[in-house]
Amino acid sequence: MFMIGIDPHKGSHTAVVVDRSEAVLDTIRVDADRFQRERLLAWAARFEPRTWAVEGATGLGAMLAQQLVAAGEHVVDVPAKLSSRVRLLERGRIDKTDPNDARSAAIVAWRTPALNVVAGLDEHRVVLRLLADRDHQITAHRTRTVCRLHALLCVLIEGGTGRSLKADKAEELLASINVVDPVVAQRVATARQLLAEIRVLDETRDDVRAATAAAVVASGTTVTEVFGIGSLMAAIIIGRTGDIRRFPSSGHFARHNGTAPIEASSGPKARHRLNPRGDRQLNHAIHMAAVTQVRNDTPGRVFYLRKQDEGKTRKEAMRALKRHISDAVYQRLINDTRA
Repeated sequence: MFMIGIDPHKGSHTAVVVDRSEAVLDTIRVDADRFQRERLLAWAARFEPRTWAVEGATGLGAMLAQQLVAAGEHVVDVPAKLSSRVRLLERGRIDKTDPNDARSAAIVAWRTPALNVVAGLDEHRVVLRLLADRDHQITAHRTRTVCRLHALLCVLIEGGTGRSLKADKAEELLASINVVDPVVAQRVATARQLLAEIRVLDETRDDVRAATAAAVVASGTTVTEVFGIGSLMAAIIIGRTGDIRRFPSSGHFARHNGTAPIEASSGPKARHRLNPRGDRQLNHAIHMAAVTQVRNDTPGRVFYLRKQDEGKTRKEAMRALKRHISDAVYQRLINDTRA
């Protein structure tokens, strides 16, 4: 068995073959182009059986990793942090070069059998991830633009404006401003540009959300049957989870999404605190589902209130509900793969 570590870059990829004793057998560097897979496979043909350990197989190395999977190769994803720790522990310093990075990725794969195996692309998951990411970008851009508009209106209008300012109301306020000098005129002009930008962003976001709803239906998922999970939250969950089968249990999935609390016991009192790790967007989607369940007459609200009756604080009860929802989502996603 041979382990081939790959350090991917925009312009080139460096690959290193490492045997079970962690000795380097060969190294190659190939240009990142349309022939990259063929060059690597031709070079690695004499190393059988083999596994490819790609550093950042869901990031910069995603395209190469998917090309190798499509060719029938076994590929694992090596987190960059683990590779960095190997270099640091072995040499006492980072000592970062492309061959060292590739070798470190291979060593991590030898020492960590539980690394995520890279699966082939699922079109529905990729589309939902793209739509969810686009919605997040538009919403963040809109929030920044609204803040800039609000700041301008607070200067232009005596007493400022309310926090829940709507586009039509902002238009009325701008029309009522008496332009007395060039400074005011420029502020009004800038405010009108920002308002027009907000309207365009609203239209674009509506289009993205309509496409998201259609894509969720096309995926055939049942995760939307969990109360509080609509099309957008489903897109975030499916898109950011990837292949649910890479998680052996609901506990592994909970650690991935940050709903598995961290024990913080002291003396005889057992306590758990918030887990700041995990995929934060995935965690946010589950959190919003929990908030929706608590605000409505649902079994989730009953569960939340029961946890408080057992002596848990509101935050602890919410964390317990989020874990409960995470387990339900995990089971739905697993069932979807069997349908």
